[in-house]
This record gives sequence, structure tokens and C-alpha cells, in this order.
Amino acid sequence: MKARRIKAGVTALALAASVGLATVGTAASSSAAGGWCTGVKIAAFPGGPQGGVFAINVYNGQVQAAKDLGATVKYYWSNWDPSVMTTQLKEAVASKPNGIAGIVGLVGDASAGPIIADAFKKGIIVANANSGLPIVTPKYAAAGMGYVGATNYKAGVDLANEAISRGKLAKGGTSFVWGLKGAAGDRAQRTIGIIDALEKAGIKVVYQEIDQATNTTPASGVPTFVGVMAKNPEIKSVFLDHGGLTATAEAYLKGASIKAGGVYVAGFDMSPAVGTAIKSGYLSLIIDQQEWLQGYLPILQVCLTTKFKFSGLDINTAGGFVDKANVDAIIPLAAKLIR
Repeated sequence: MKARRIKAGVTALALAASVGLATVGTAASSSAAGGWCTGVKIAAFPGGPQGGVFAINVYNGQVQAAKDLGATVKYYWSNWDPSVMTTQLKEAVASKPNGIAGIVGLVGDASAGPIIADAFKKGIIVANANSGLPIVTPKYAAAGMGYVGATNYKAGVDLANEAISRGKLAKGGTSFVWGLKGAAGDRAQRTIGIIDALEKAGIKVVYQEIDQATNTTPASGVPTFVGVMAKNPEIKSVFLDHGGLTATAEAYLKGASIKAGGVYVAGFDMSPAVGTAIKSGYLSLIIDQQEWLQGYLPILQVCLTTKFKFSGLDINTAGGFVDKANVDAIIPLAAKLIR
């Protein structure tokens, strides 16, 4: 069997009849008796930090999937730290669940490969989300290893090109890209895609790697942002390659004494803070990754493969943009931590 690509929007519509509103919480595990996936045990990886931007939406999708399907789910929060995630993956395999679902690709193919190989050898299905594992995934696609999330390099290119068009970013101008070019594996590709598209358009790039402190607690990055902008006053556009940093855009600009609309700011992922920043003009454009689906669908994948031997599904959840023109339709869903 070959991995199958389906549109996330179609999948979401098919699930809409049974999926209720997302729940917010910090439960160690969740399940519902009587579902068709009852008896299936899953180790779920929402990312992290617990309750943080993006990760909470992933978690809510996972909780809803457990409720709808009846699987028993245990959660592992990693604070977006690949070393923590690697350790947790090993622990999850040792606990002998039926499957592992969620954001596990951040550790990269080299680190994840041996762990995933061990998992499948022991009959444990791995369904990845958010950051692809292009070397490992094809090896196990027929056995149920799927991917839910963006095609990262393309997402970076698409965001940059859309911002160039909508923001009228001119050749010869300067953009600040705050990203994760040094991250393991596929995650780095989104930042690289942004940079490649900007440079192709003749725009100079000032780059800053996101350190682990800012990765975990985005507000701690205010001094870094202020310093970069003060050192490079010619910057006219900013690209934030991280959902948590995008949600903190207004605080960054205010810290640097930049008024709303003073620079064109583009980033990733919807959240209540992102909706507010778009409305106020501090944030110009985002790609909506629909992170709730990155929680729900990998749980569904494990259940489908465990019960019915389906192969891995490859699902792109990052097909749309949000700006002032359409943000009002999304804000109510973001408030419920679904979008």
C-alpha cells in the first residue's frame, strides 16, 4: 500500500458531525468508553510547553479524538526541546502502547529513525505531525506511519511570496527573519524556504536563530527583537517562524517602540493573541496550520491502522492565509482554542 494524500479540509468536514468543541485542560490521560477505538493505548505528543500557544490546540485535538474514538491517551509535553522529546519517545516505546501520535518529527530523521524502527519492530504505530521525517516515513508508510502538517519548505516560500505581494516588499529592501534554521531535519526547511524566497526577490535578510529560552517562553525574546531592530533600522518587514513568537508580535513591536503597521510582520499559526494583533495592525499575515487537526488526525491514524490496517495518510493542514480581510471569521474559533 502507498501513503495517501488527502485534503485536510475534506477530512475536517467528514469529522464535523461527531467532533464537538475543543476542551482545555492538563489531564495526564484521556479516553471515552464505548468508541470504536476502545482498548487502544496511545502515547501523544502535543509539543510544549503545557498550555502554551500552538501546543494547547494540538492537545485539544488529541483530547477530542480520545473522547470521540474511545482510545486511552497519555500525554508527553516536551517544551519544544528535541532532547527532551527524544528521551520521551524512548520512554513511550518502553511503555508498549499501540501507537505514538503527534509532534515527534522535531528531533529529525537521524535521532528519530532508530527509535521509530524499534517501535514498529515491537508493533507500535507512529503517526507524526508538524515536522516531517522524509527519510523515515516512507519506510513505514505501509505500516501506518502518516504525517499531518505543512510541507515545511513550501510553507516558508509561500508565506514569503504572499508577504512580498500583499506587503509590496521591494527589491533592495531588508527583512528580519527570526527562525529555526539550525533545527534538526525538516523543521529547519520552513525558515530556509522563507530566506530563499526573500533573497530570490532581491531582499536582504537579517537572520536571528531562536534560542531555546525564547522557543519555550516567547516573551523572553523581547530584548533580542529590540536589539536586532535597533541595530538594523532599515528593516521594513519581519518574519516570525514560530507560532509562539507570532503570538507575541505585538509585544515585540511595542518593546521596540514600533507603531502598528510600522513594519510588515508575517508569521505562523492562529491563536487569540494573533487575532488581536492582526486586528490592531501589529501583525499583517499568517499561515494557519490548523494545529487542532495536527492533534486529532494522528490519533485517528493510529486507530485506523490498529483496527483496520490502513496505511499512513499524508495530510497538508497549512493551505490558507489569515489577515485583516478574513480574521473576524476565525477569531471566535481561536478563542475556543480550535484554530
